[in-house]
Amino acid sequence: MSGLGFIEKLLDGADVEWKLLGNEDFFDIANRGRKPVKAALRVEGPTPYYGANNIQDHVEGHTHDGEYILIAEDGSASLERYSIQYATGKFWANNHVHVVRGKAGVNTRFMFHYMQIVNFIPFLTGGGRAKLTKGQLVEIPFPIPCPEDPEKSLAIQGEIVWILDAFTELTAELTAELTAELTARKKQYNHYRDELLSFEDGEVEWKTLGEVATYSKNRIDHSELDEESYVGVDNLLQNRAGKTLSSHVPTAGRFTEYLEGDTLIGNIRPYLKKLWYADRKGGTNGDVLVVSPSSPIISPRFLFQVLSDERFFEYNSKHSKGAKMPRGNKPMIMEYLVPIPYPNDPEKSLQEQARIVAILDKFDTLTTSISEGLPREIELRQKQYEYYRDLLLSFPKPDTDAA
Repeated sequence: MSGLGFIEKLLDGADVEWKLLGNEDFFDIANRGRKPVKAALRVEGPTPYYGANNIQDHVEGHTHDGEYILIAEDGSASLERYSIQYATGKFWANNHVHVVRGKAGVNTRFMFHYMQIVNFIPFLTGGGRAKLTKGQLVEIPFPIPCPEDPEKSLAIQGEIVWILDAFTELTAELTAELTAELTARKKQYNHYRDELLSFEDGEVEWKTLGEVATYSKNRIDHSELDEESYVGVDNLLQNRAGKTLSSHVPTAGRFTEYLEGDTLIGNIRPYLKKLWYADRKGGTNGDVLVVSPSSPIISPRFLFQVLSDERFFEYNSKHSKGAKMPRGNKPMIMEYLVPIPYPNDPEKSLQEQARIVAILDKFDTLTTSISEGLPREIELRQKQYEYYRDLLLSFPKPDTDAA
């Protein structure tokens, strides 16, 4: 069913009239109460303080009390997806938002949903810093189903709001559930990593990292690197989350080479926990350390899991150098103690390392799956909401100008 057909079925023969937002019989523009307050002068309190795109602070006092939509006057983060916020109860609005609500016969929540599909660009002025003046705001047309019958009109608006709010709530619930699941799995992962890497005396020998690994001294030419294989500290992700494609690939020079099975550690701000297990050959710069296994008594993946442990990051942060931009202390990193299980039986040692790696890799796969699935699922739900929003709000366009 087309969007127009869907809304015609919902209207069931009722007419739609288009009213300008400046029509005071239907809309209230409550800009007079707005008041900007510099951050240094705000008094902390329970009231949300709204700017053009979001809640910027919580303060004492309020400028408005009720149900309103806040339309960016200037500073919207996107002109195509113009900033529309929904505020209820007591709140503080600064002068970067227009404060608008429906009067009798207009559901303000219905306004919130509809205004999100309005193309604001034709109403903006100001060039570089686009602005929606009040003079332009009042010229924006708004659809009101059967305004001659307010009860029926509100019932239609309420039905649309109920459907769209249900999608919004579904997205919020799903996001909360997946986020909680991800948090629980990460805690479980960290717990098992700590447990599996805590050995009893007698079944382990502790060696310094420098005894089983070394920093890569090999070089690779820039011509062999691309966005996949070049790794800088900027495209290493925090909290052991791997890496993204590089937005900058060098066009000259030679760089530190890494090989498949090496562990790459971001060496700026060690507390950010930037770490990646290399699955290919590539190159990096001096802000990233390449740790390569140098002894047959330790497996590359086991070494990576040891360096993923919270205890390594605590050690690295403790011994880092510098205040504003701390760097890992390369000699001290090589003094970090690495457990070698069953040191007198190399075969059994590698089997135990493989067993530990297999368990931890399962948790890694699970948390990665949830981490990657979360934004995809949210995007899917958002698209579903937008599809039905467009379907439900595709009102017949007016033959004449709105009043």
